Amino acid sequence: MHSTFRTFNPNFKEAILKKIDGQHFMHHIGFHIHTIEPGLIIGAMPIENHLKQNTGFLHGGLVATLADIVAGFSASSLLPAGFHVVTGELKISYLNPGLGQTVEAKGYVLKQGRKIYFCEAEIYCNNAGQASLIAKATTTMIVVSAEEIQGKKSQD
Repeated sequence: MHSTFRTFNPNFKEAILKKIDGQHFMHHIGFHIHTIEPGLIIGAMPIENHLKQNTGFLHGGLVATLADIVAGFSASSLLPAGFHVVTGELKISYLNPGLGQTVEAKGYVLKQGRKIYFCEAEIYCNNAGQASLIAKATTTMIVVSAEEIQGKKSQD
């Protein structure tokens, strides 16, 4: 599961918090990160009606979004200052219906590389005190520099 990884930024928590400030969609859906450790990110949110699909389950697209958020931030926690990750690949398996009062998402790094990080995410629903694993994702995160991001923005 989660191993101890070396972060290249001694101020990684502050860097993650700054990146979280810019995550407008994450704030829009009410997702909050409560655990920030090297290679491990955990967050949670209440399950509200507007987050459900027509059968009353947590929407699958939202579940994938939560997996993407925590996996990406788990990789970001290990990066040097001035670097970011973008999702290169995300594969998600839905294991159980998303039912309950809250959802918790945990992302962690499996393998740390120079340009590619392999991460996983687990999504749990909490229903009356019982946690159920509803989805598991594997991701490939691609490391990009701030300069590369600025270059792409200026091309648009």
